[in-house]
This record gives sequence, C-alpha cells and structure tokens, in this order.
Amino acid sequence: MQLTTCCRCCSLKTGTIFSGVCGIVLAVLFLILIFTANVEWKTIIVDILDKTAVKIIFAINLCMTILISTLLIIGALRKNTFMMLPWVVLGLMLAVAFLVSVLYTAIMFLVNGEVLNGVLWLVFGPIAVAIYTYMWLVVYSYFQQLKIEKMSKRMGPYGKPYNYRRA
Repeated sequence: MQLTTCCRCCSLKTGTIFSGVCGIVLAVLFLILIFTANVEWKTIIVDILDKTAVKIIFAINLCMTILISTLLIIGALRKNTFMMLPWVVLGLMLAVAFLVSVLYTAIMFLVNGEVLNGVLWLVFGPIAVAIYTYMWLVVYSYFQQLKIEKMSKRMGPYGKPYNYRRA
C-alpha cells in the first residue's frame, strides 16, 4: 500500500521530515527520562542485567534513533533514498517490536494484578503502535516515490533506458 499524502493535508516529504523530527524529539525526551526519573527499566528478553546496564542499552538505542532520524531528515531534504534506507528498514522492525513490547507489558501488568495499568496499556498501546506504523507508511511511500522518480529520469520516452554511448 502506497500513500499519496500524509494525513490528507501534507505532502509525503513533509510527513517524512515530521517523522524524523518526532523521532529525535522523543529520543531526547526519553534519554532525559532514563537518567533523571527513578524508574526500574527492564528488558523483555534478558532480565538478569544490572539496572545501569539496562539504562546504557536504552541510551545507546536512543542515540542510534537520533542518528537514523537525522539521516532520514537529510535524506528527505536531499531526495536521497540511500540515507533514508536505515530508517525504513529499522522502522519496520521497530513497529513489530513495539507491538510485542506493548502486549508483553500489558500482560505483565495484568498478571501482577495491576489491572488499571494493564488495561491502559491495552487501550493506548495499540493506538501508539498504529500511529507509529502509519508514520512508517508515510516514510516508506515517500521512499518509493523517490525511487520511482529516479527510475523515470533514467528511462527514455518509450520506457527504455537511455543509451549514452554513441554508435
């Protein structure tokens, strides 16, 4: 499925840049939260790590998010699909991981008797996943649009590639 606009009011380029800016802003906010809030951060897979090690892992992931989102913005502005590619590939994997994380967190709250937290995660978590997935679709659609534009510039008027060699 390829979109033609972002939210039916903005161009795909604008939506792509917005996605990159949101990624950077959210990553910076979470970096601040990780090191200032007194919250016990856990990972799903490895639960034996020290609290400091978990914070460092999250911080590295957030720094990579900032880097990849910056590449996305630059790629969108320069119409460079190569710079956008890391965000497109990792964004899809993160959407799946985000959904798994939301469901896991909701289930763990419910199992531990924290019904309100579990229900809140089950209600708002999928909404956040849907918004993230939509923004990924906007970026992917712009990525595809740029690839099609590049290919059409290389093609001749009859759908065949230009041959730059003289006979």
